[in-house]
Amino acid sequence: MSEVSYRDATRTYDGTDAPAVDRLNLAIDDGEFLVLVGPSGSGKSTALRMLAGLEACDEGSVWIGDRDVTLVQPKDRDVAMVFQSYALYPHMTVAQNIGFPLKQQKVPKDERAKQVREAARILDLEEYLDRKPKQLSGGQRQRVAMGRAIVRHPQVFLMDEPLSNLDAKLRVQTRAELADLQARLGVTTVYVTHDQVEAMVMGHRVAILDYGVMQQVATPGTLYRYPTNLFVAGFIGSPAMNLVPASVEDRAVVFGSSRVDLDPAVAAAATAGDGKDLMVGVRPQGLSLGAEGVAAEVVVVEELGSETFVFVELEHRGQTTRIRVRVDAEYEVSRGDHTNVEVLGPVHVFGPGGLRLKTAAEEGAEQR
Repeated sequence: MSEVSYRDATRTYDGTDAPAVDRLNLAIDDGEFLVLVGPSGSGKSTALRMLAGLEACDEGSVWIGDRDVTLVQPKDRDVAMVFQSYALYPHMTVAQNIGFPLKQQKVPKDERAKQVREAARILDLEEYLDRKPKQLSGGQRQRVAMGRAIVRHPQVFLMDEPLSNLDAKLRVQTRAELADLQARLGVTTVYVTHDQVEAMVMGHRVAILDYGVMQQVATPGTLYRYPTNLFVAGFIGSPAMNLVPASVEDRAVVFGSSRVDLDPAVAAAATAGDGKDLMVGVRPQGLSLGAEGVAAEVVVVEELGSETFVFVELEHRGQTTRIRVRVDAEYEVSRGDHTNVEVLGPVHVFGPGGLRLKTAAEEGAEQR
């Protein structure tokens, strides 16, 4: 079995006050594709390197299966790492690059050739085995790097932003290939990216870090629908959730000149204090433009072909506030138009500590 777990794992670099990874607790199931995501400096790459043994674990421990590998040398951890830079040997052919780990392990030549051909078949690289890396595209080079990892038959694959050097079109194609490959191989995989879209489409679960602290780990759908705090709400979703300060009165949130009724449990939690100093979040598709709602003026229109995002400015709590609204591609709107914004929901309310207030249905599910 190749479960992975971080247990209060902490890494602090010399000369810094705050840990790069702070008491990380995370359990990854056998065969799971787990994505670590966060902004630059969030600690995601450090966490991956701690699992690989390339960074020390100052406190806590790291486990692979039932083995504590905290003090085990990288070469003895039975993991294979795929880097952003591919790290291919330019003077070797594709076959030689893929087979290099086997050569180091002194695997017989015939067996080595057999395993290289099998990895090339899985990765659709059979016709490129005699080529050098410079004769390949970026996506093909990345597949060669994957092939070199596959032939090792590791317990865990570690991938550190492996697609960031590819152009946008090739990145979309390659991420689909990687997700399919991982599903076919069934190898536990920990994948690091700063791209939350990439994280959402690839991961079985996604773990979000910020300043070395785990914010939330859940399936992509759960992260999107039930963000645990303001950071996750603002980070997950493309485009981002609209977040504005608000107050709650009589079980409703006041948004501009209109009111939106809240779930009873959310309203009760929001008014347990004074109902002020709250933040309200609503995604662009949870708003609509039309004759109802708060008066607004269109300031920017982003036409994406399949949909359109419209930035509007409106008066909210005595200040001009800019929010983004999603409309259908056929919706006709131009800069300078005067319209109204209606809140359709769902509406998320975040308390003074930045935590999202839960609905009655969520609280009931947790109790069960």
